[in-house]
Amino acid sequence: MRINKIEELAEGLGFECLENVPLSRYTTFGIGGRCPLMIEVGSEKGAAELVKALSLEKIPFYVIGKGSNLLVEDGEIPMVFLHMGKDIARISEENGVITCQAGAALSAVSAFARDRGLTGLEFAYGIPGNVGGAVYMNAGAYGGEMKDIVIGVTASDFLGNIREFSAEELDFGYRHSVFSGGGYITLSAKLKLSPGNADEISAKMAELTAKRKEKQPLEYRSAGSTFKRPEGTFAALLIEECGLKGYSCGDAEVSVKHSGFVINKGTASFEDVMNVIEHVKKTVYEKRGISLECEPEIIRRG
Repeated sequence: MRINKIEELAEGLGFECLENVPLSRYTTFGIGGRCPLMIEVGSEKGAAELVKALSLEKIPFYVIGKGSNLLVEDGEIPMVFLHMGKDIARISEENGVITCQAGAALSAVSAFARDRGLTGLEFAYGIPGNVGGAVYMNAGAYGGEMKDIVIGVTASDFLGNIREFSAEELDFGYRHSVFSGGGYITLSAKLKLSPGNADEISAKMAELTAKRKEKQPLEYRSAGSTFKRPEGTFAALLIEECGLKGYSCGDAEVSVKHSGFVINKGTASFEDVMNVIEHVKKTVYEKRGISLECEPEIIRRG
């Protein structure tokens, strides 16, 4: 790949560049091969410049945040990865509207809101992602979703044009947004919250955290819920009814604690996880006539 030009551009922007990076360090599953170049994005304008250059050079790229909704194939991944992390994670507030950059962790934004007595983001406190990914997939939990609070998003198209999206333009749906179809990278979002009591907000966060610890296999690495919710039922219920709790391949396993999670019990490979996923999908379809759809994005070498 012709990446020298991209690396020079990134370094000229003051961004850190890392070569031959193991992607397993950047995913909550702890699985993934190596990429030739990882760029730590440090500004919104710089991100737009990089995306434009990558597009013009016809170099495949992927924008990654906390990697909490990704399953990456083992081996060499021939892409440049743009990491939205701590260097593009500013959070500010004015008149109940929080502006947060794509690399800001949801937990940090939730705590920021709590400390200012703003309610509406408690559901996101335990979601292990960042703002960019949460907007991209309309992340949600415990009855709340990003669509309930996002009033605007700044994004760049692949030619480096930065534009503002209103709430009406975001096309939010279940694990979907206007960005899900590609063509844009999210740079920042505006969240409209309501006045609340900081102690009550803290109590709600503690309650939801306790629920997660009780019901989810947080002691193991995973990408969260492995399957999207089928219409009219729940993936975990279908999987349990089909007797698949505990089904495993290598160190990949359908969690016995929550059957909606495929977990990495230690050294699971991409192939191990995919074998479990495909077996679950096949069995549920054969026994219940319902096609399960994966929630994590899958990145392959080809």
